[in-house]
Amino acid sequence: MSVRHAFALTLLLATGASQGAVFEFSGSAVADGGKLLYSESHRIDGHCEAGRFHPDAHSARYVKPDAQKPFATKQLDYRSSPLRPVVDFEQPDFAESLEIRYPESGLASVKWRSPKGVVKRFEVPHGEDLVVDSGFDQFVRQHWQEIRAGEPVTFRFLAPTRGEHFEFVVEPASDTSIDSDVVVRLRPTNVILRLVVDPILLGYTRQGALTDYVGLTNIRRNQEENHTAHIRYQVERMPDCALTE
Repeated sequence: MSVRHAFALTLLLATGASQGAVFEFSGSAVADGGKLLYSESHRIDGHCEAGRFHPDAHSARYVKPDAQKPFATKQLDYRSSPLRPVVDFEQPDFAESLEIRYPESGLASVKWRSPKGVVKRFEVPHGEDLVVDSGFDQFVRQHWQEIRAGEPVTFRFLAPTRGEHFEFVVEPASDTSIDSDVVVRLRPTNVILRLVVDPILLGYTRQGALTDYVGLTNIRRNQEENHTAHIRYQVERMPDCALTE
């Protein structure tokens, strides 16, 4: 093999170890009565490493029926951690915004502007088991084999507008409203919290793509409460590597 060919092979192997990849999907959020509330479009730019997709940046747009421009947007950066992304969320209709940062190891910094115009800031200490925002989707994929085997897995979930985190469990579930290969439930482990926080149901394909989300959303219904909806997702572009191990 010539030096030139050897160099080309080395370069190919190096670039193949970490290739760019894109994961795109969209969703329709429906209320209990069947009314379409809004649609979502998601694009996750990431890279393939050791045959598995790793997210880097996530952009989400939320659009009302018969509208063109989004009424809310969200940007997430997973480069520091797939479970604890940097979050920038804006919902101008209610003058609401949310920022989550990590100024140092073991600390989450939250800045929330509420619909009432009050700005609240929290510094939240945490451990390695903390999951933030859409990091729950990555958490499920990281523990795919355990969940498929029927094993419950616990984590701490950040409630950013309260400046606290609570223990949740991911466990196998079934629901007649979700027709998916894999169905799981996210619920708090604290008995008292379970009285006021409804579980979230998730559906997935065998490949680990999210198909359904049933539960409380981050989209405002009014100044006092958020929408509860069934969001059905469709994959528009899969990455060139696996979503799960």
